Amino acid sequence: MRAAWERRRRGARNRTQRMSEPSRSLIAQQLDEAVGACRHGWEVLRTRGPGQVQFWFIALLIGIAAGFAALLFRKGIEELQAALYGTEDVLHLHSFAETLPWYWILLIPVIGGLAVGLILHRFTDDGKVHAVAEVIEGAALKDGRVPMRPGIASAAASFITLSSGGSSGREGPVVHIAGLISTWMSNRLNADGITGRDLLGCAVAAAVSASFNAPIAGAIFALEVILRHFAVHAFAPIVIAAAAGTVINRLAFGDVTEYMLPQESMLEFYVELPAFLLLGLVCGLVAVALMRAIFWADDLGSYVQARVGLPRYLRPAVAGLMLGGLAVYFPHIIGVGYETTSAALTGQLVLHEAVVFAVLKTAAVAITIGGRMGGGVFSPSLMLGALTGLAFGLIATGIFPEVSGAETLYALAGMGAVAAAVLGAPISTTLIVFELTGDWQTGLAVMVAVSLSTALSSRLVDRSFFLTQLERRNVHLAAGPQAYLLAMVRVVKVMRTMGAAGVPDEAACWELIEQGVYIDANATLEAAMPVFDKASVAFIPVVTLWGDGRPPELLGVLSHVDALKAYNRALAATAAEEHS
Repeated sequence: MRAAWERRRRGARNRTQRMSEPSRSLIAQQLDEAVGACRHGWEVLRTRGPGQVQFWFIALLIGIAAGFAALLFRKGIEELQAALYGTEDVLHLHSFAETLPWYWILLIPVIGGLAVGLILHRFTDDGKVHAVAEVIEGAALKDGRVPMRPGIASAAASFITLSSGGSSGREGPVVHIAGLISTWMSNRLNADGITGRDLLGCAVAAAVSASFNAPIAGAIFALEVILRHFAVHAFAPIVIAAAAGTVINRLAFGDVTEYMLPQESMLEFYVELPAFLLLGLVCGLVAVALMRAIFWADDLGSYVQARVGLPRYLRPAVAGLMLGGLAVYFPHIIGVGYETTSAALTGQLVLHEAVVFAVLKTAAVAITIGGRMGGGVFSPSLMLGALTGLAFGLIATGIFPEVSGAETLYALAGMGAVAAAVLGAPISTTLIVFELTGDWQTGLAVMVAVSLSTALSSRLVDRSFFLTQLERRNVHLAAGPQAYLLAMVRVVKVMRTMGAAGVPDEAACWELIEQGVYIDANATLEAAMPVFDKASVAFIPVVTLWGDGRPPELLGVLSHVDALKAYNRALAATAAEEHS
């Protein structure tokens, strides 16, 4: 009986094994197919780019990554700032700094500046911090990419600057960090120009939304400032990314506004509107003064640095010394300036305080950025605008008390007007002011002031602080695609080689070369088109310049017609993207 029972048990086990083998084989086959499908999908993404639905999922992932990066950047600054200054409430930093020994307030920015200088000297070619201007340039000229190595160094430099008392903002570094994230993804996907720019817009929208809890403004900022067009195909993924960034912010900080207003402001529409028109003009001039002060400080710093032979890694430390000396007497300039901005929006400052703090903040921002310490200009422009608006409001309500509303309404409108003029972003700035304060009832006053300030400032600078920065580097984006597209087409890509159909003989080419009419093969159409206009010729010889006394080598010719065709194709491609 025992032997029979053992035979039956072995038989059952064998039957179970024979039944489970096909099952395991089927599972293994399905796993292999799933792995193969994933590999094939990744290969398709790399070679053909993502489809629409796939791109939305990628936008969501980028939004989450950029949102967490912005959150960690902000939290990190607060933690390091609290450790350096010994306070737990960094939102009231300047009040606490007033109680610190003067030498500590002086020393912290110097140490921070020295660290910044060493980082930039080691990891960047020019010793400068990269920020929003480089992201705009990447969107327009580099298929949505930004340089990785100097970008990471710039993020570290801005982090140290903002933590050690630098008088700048965190939005510029956050936008650039978002650009680094999108660049990494674009390189992984081998994305073309349109996809790369869309990914960049998604990352920036998420970062701005996460940094300020402003989803609407974050999405519009990416379209208005970074991509500089409102293409429909980019809207959905950018909104998805902005929503993801906002959720991350609200999980960390809750659904609260950045600034709290004391009461709902009321506007006497027909009587008081001319005052907001005048405020807009004043804010436009203040914004221009801020921008020119930064550029003047940068030029002066470069001049002094060259004259005294100061190593470039010490320049931020000297700027830190100047900031520290200013902060000893006026700690209001330290950092982003949240406490002072809130005081202006709630009317807790008197007239002379608002004016003095506005002048000092302008000087501090110029020293910080002109001294190449790092950071952005958005938060400082908010503070400067709130102070300007409050000062204007105190004067206006004092002269016409019977027809005026609260002076804090002028502070709110001024905050938006100066920031919009500096950023060159009237739409997104108007929205971000609403979302930062939660006050949607005074939209007309803010819009009126913003429209006048941007209209005036755009005539006095190249549209915005960022575009003026690029213009100073001979990167002509302010005038639109018709100005910068020529710089994207290299002569060697358009020229016809010698012996090709329609190419003149060598004798005719050398005759023009002897007259000084030629173009280097590495040049772009931006350099070639003026030659056509000046020489009035149908073609230009294309040469290689050796530069060691040797005669140039004739490679081919650039036809005026071919150059115009290439330019027209570039314009058509840009227009197709912007209207898709």
